[in-house]
Amino acid sequence: MPEVKRLIGGYLIEAAPDPYDHFQATDLMMLEARDMRVAARVRRPGYAQRYPYQFTIRSQVSSGAQTELSKIVNGNGDWMFYGHSNAAQTGLESWKLIDLRAFRAGLIRKGSSGLSWGRKSNADGTQFTWFDVRSFPSDPPLVVASS
Repeated sequence: MPEVKRLIGGYLIEAAPDPYDHFQATDLMMLEARDMRVAARVRRPGYAQRYPYQFTIRSQVSSGAQTELSKIVNGNGDWMFYGHSNAAQTGLESWKLIDLRAFRAGLIRKGSSGLSWGRKSNADGTQFTWFDVRSFPSDPPLVVASS
């Protein structure tokens, strides 16, 4: 998490406009004047090369509890940090910062037939839905930043 926080921080803070700097002792400002809710997911090594344009979101659990996908679709979360661990699992090999508002807009505008996506089931009863970032509309941009 410290590495994720360090990477995201640079996108939440920006240089203040000159009038704020000159008259209000303000050098930096938050990007938005409200809470920013960021989901974070880091995958094990090996997936970054195999699926460079995909991101996955848990969409089913064996208990039937609400999943990340249902929470996001219901309007929760602003951004999602999606990273891939390096081979030594000591840091990140690659990452994307995804705007969840653009994600929801893409789901609404293009629907399931216009996006490239699929499902992957695990032996433990969990299921993930994968999405290809290239299939989302360019406006608003889905990817805020990437490695």
